[in-house]
Amino acid sequence: MQCNSPRQINRQDFPKARYPEKIVQFGEGNFLRAFIDWMVDILNEKTDFNSGITIIRPIDTPQPKLDEQDGLYTAVIRGLNQQGQPVAEPRLIGSVNREIAVYKEFEDYLACAENPELEWIFSNTTEAGISYSDSDRYDDRPPATFPAKLTRFLHHRFSHFNGASDKGLIIVPCELIDYNGEKLKEYVLAYARLWQLEEAFVDWVGQDNTFCSTLVDRIVTGYPHAEIDKLEQEFGYRDRFMVTAEYFYLFVIQGPQWLRDKLKLDRTALNIHIVDDIRPYKERKVSILNGAHTAMVPVAYLAGLRTVGESMADPVISAFIHRLLNQEVIPTLSLPASELEQFAKDVTARFSNPYIRHELQAISLNSLTKFKTRLLPQLLTYSRRFGKPPAHIAAALAALLLFYRGEFQGETIPLSDDRHLLERFEAWKPLYDTDLQQLVKNALGMTDLWESDLNQLPGLTEAVYQTMKQFNAQGIKSVIERLK
Repeated sequence: MQCNSPRQINRQDFPKARYPEKIVQFGEGNFLRAFIDWMVDILNEKTDFNSGITIIRPIDTPQPKLDEQDGLYTAVIRGLNQQGQPVAEPRLIGSVNREIAVYKEFEDYLACAENPELEWIFSNTTEAGISYSDSDRYDDRPPATFPAKLTRFLHHRFSHFNGASDKGLIIVPCELIDYNGEKLKEYVLAYARLWQLEEAFVDWVGQDNTFCSTLVDRIVTGYPHAEIDKLEQEFGYRDRFMVTAEYFYLFVIQGPQWLRDKLKLDRTALNIHIVDDIRPYKERKVSILNGAHTAMVPVAYLAGLRTVGESMADPVISAFIHRLLNQEVIPTLSLPASELEQFAKDVTARFSNPYIRHELQAISLNSLTKFKTRLLPQLLTYSRRFGKPPAHIAAALAALLLFYRGEFQGETIPLSDDRHLLERFEAWKPLYDTDLQQLVKNALGMTDLWESDLNQLPGLTEAVYQTMKQFNAQGIKSVIERLK
């Protein structure tokens, strides 16, 4: 629809069906709207999922509510498809029915718990949202933390339905912490004890509610400030809540297999997986996606590149990342090789997304700690299995130690990390010119960081030292290009 003066989006002019409110969602942010609400909209359209969402705004902010647009907004999904072609797929989302600001509408919030059709709770209240504070009180309107708000909500539902076992909910947190469902359940039970709630409620929480841990993956770039006028003209309406996101997404839920039927997964092609244990998928994401980022940053930055996209467009850097993943990371992981290789292919396609500008400097934060969690497990496993250090991971580590000098070939490198690590490398700075081998030994011997002395790994100290020397003398690209 084209028009010169786009009008406000609403259900009268842009009809989308309203569905029974079966979902309560804690969080109104960009991620949930481009991830959960987008998937629910597809399920509603393609199947008889028939579920509407009530959003609970868990913090007290003056931002406008989605109610101003009848719950409607546009999700613009952009990236490279399976054929490597740029695609943009706008979708008018109609799965949200209303939004409740819990700090101003607490009674409306509790009334949601009285809905007999309610089945699901989703959340994304940031990593810090799943927390516990013994200063929260039952009579707070509302309590401060998300788990306390949820406990209050669940207790109201328990009381309203007299503890009916069929009124338990499926609770699916999307916060980025390990085993988020288990942690959320732990805190709900902790509040039940703190508030001295009845034992029957504790039993109901544990037996009749299903807490699922999750792994979520999608880059959500948010409101398209620079493009909004063009997009609104193209769509024919004003949209204050438009959200943009990458084409790729992944939703892994650790929970009972009957969730497949609840989510109608046999009737859609949504990339949702119900698994018994989320850990292998967590390891896959951390090692392949995050590990590739961590390896790329110092190598590409020292080679003069500044974004992920530029790095993947460079044939030398791109080949280095592909070899690192396929030759050194994937062989150390437990999932089937074909599945890991497809995920690595998806990751490198995501890195090449022309709609996303991802600065290397922005993802260089705490790179030493990131190396420990993302690539060190693969370095250790590979070394034990093959009796030698993985050449590409060792080269990434060599580049990382050069990066932490804070300068390279006359250019200053802004560093951001824990103070004690930065102070340590500042004190070692003379060694870069006087005794590079000692610098490597010092860095690999940081047992407080690595939890072991990496100098004890056969060949690693020498490999990192020689690679750093070559980087200084020959340049980054000429060295990594020769790695096989």
